[in-house]
Amino acid sequence: MRGGVHFLLQVDMNGAITKQLDSTSGDLRTLLREKKVAYSGVSRERDNLVVRLRSDADRQKAKNTISDSRTDLLFTTREEGTDFLLVGSFSPQARRTIQEDAIKQNIVTLHNRVNELGVAEPIIQQQGADRIVVELPGVQDVGKAKDLIGRTATLQVRMAAEGTDPLNPPPGTDVYPEMRNGQQVPVVVKKMVVLTGDRFVKAASTFDNNQRPAVSVTLDAAGGHIMRDITRENIHKGMAIILFEKGQGEAISVATIQGEFSSQFQITGNFSAEETNRLAILIRSGALAAPMDIIEERVVGPSAGAENIQKGKDSTLWGFVAIAAFMCIYYMFFGFVSAMALSANVLLLVALLSLFQATLTLPGIAAIALALGMAIDSNVLINERIREELRNGATPQAAILAGYERAFNTILDSNVTTLIAGIALLAFGSGPIKSFAVVHCLGILTSMFSAVLVSRMIINFAYGYRRKLDKLAIGQVWKPGV
Repeated sequence: MRGGVHFLLQVDMNGAITKQLDSTSGDLRTLLREKKVAYSGVSRERDNLVVRLRSDADRQKAKNTISDSRTDLLFTTREEGTDFLLVGSFSPQARRTIQEDAIKQNIVTLHNRVNELGVAEPIIQQQGADRIVVELPGVQDVGKAKDLIGRTATLQVRMAAEGTDPLNPPPGTDVYPEMRNGQQVPVVVKKMVVLTGDRFVKAASTFDNNQRPAVSVTLDAAGGHIMRDITRENIHKGMAIILFEKGQGEAISVATIQGEFSSQFQITGNFSAEETNRLAILIRSGALAAPMDIIEERVVGPSAGAENIQKGKDSTLWGFVAIAAFMCIYYMFFGFVSAMALSANVLLLVALLSLFQATLTLPGIAAIALALGMAIDSNVLINERIREELRNGATPQAAILAGYERAFNTILDSNVTTLIAGIALLAFGSGPIKSFAVVHCLGILTSMFSAVLVSRMIINFAYGYRRKLDKLAIGQVWKPGV
């Protein structure tokens, strides 16, 4: 009922290819090193990967080695001075797959980021070939949501190009600013990307040995292997963490490698505690497979949501009244008891939702309406079973006892099977589906309690003290042949 915010994001498909090329270049260096293939360097040039080798024999060996491991790359050859170049590019099918996977991974990453915001029932779905719609109901801090959702931040680990002039950087290097004591200082780094953000699997805000805010990160197995090799070969050399956002890079940490390490290390820099927490969220929620831009932003007012929720409440209320009226007419006093049990069911369900601090939304209201229908089914089974016992000649007290006992197994079977479906929705669903599943599962449990225990308690209170009953107020009991 508080409204929300709507974003339309444009995914940069060419950026997805570029990011995958940067990641692949690191994988190729590791592969060639493991297979003991001598090479001069692996770099990205536009949409190609260029492997520099010293001889044609090395080039052919490198091509065979890479082709055995990577079937998504197509190769051409050329010479440049004394270097023998192996130029690789993604096949058309591989490019399509990368772009499709980029949309899917970005949606997953956005879900993870939204979960960090604690938004109930977000809508994150693909629109067209290269756009994603994000709707966040009930968001109060729109600026924070836009900052976290819209940030296209990705990380790269590169080696520092030490002893070079930032004003005249040599070929094969880039210059990025680094904040030091409130001032931007240019830092020269090599173009070769050691690691990309998709290798980071865990991150947490922490403090370093000097009690300065830092981010503790953990790499996956492949990333840890690459980091171990790089740090072993570059002790006492500089390594930089570059944060890219909207095409602009910034060196957030430049440190000297003091020793070999692998999958766990800290990112330190001129951070505040809030900045390290935000950076940890971005890393923890996963790297974006492709950059995105917010091309449409719209704040949704609360009036439409309030109207829909009021209509949902009205439909549930009138549905309850209609069910109660029918039960009282058809089953008389036992119908009134069923309506009382139904009221207890709603009361218990709302109490549980309040206990768990759940947010009641439209899917939740729909689940409550379904729970009412399922709860009254149980009472119908009990009442019809009592009628059947009366038709078979049982005494009223015996009919009540047999009706509740023999109907219980049927009620249990029907509710357990429905509960299994609800648990499946809860396990595999998300957003509105998960909200519906939560209320649905709770409604099944409360309906079984109210239909069997609450209604029987009222019936025992009304009839239990009577040793002899002539009849029950359960409506017309039609006997065979009558």
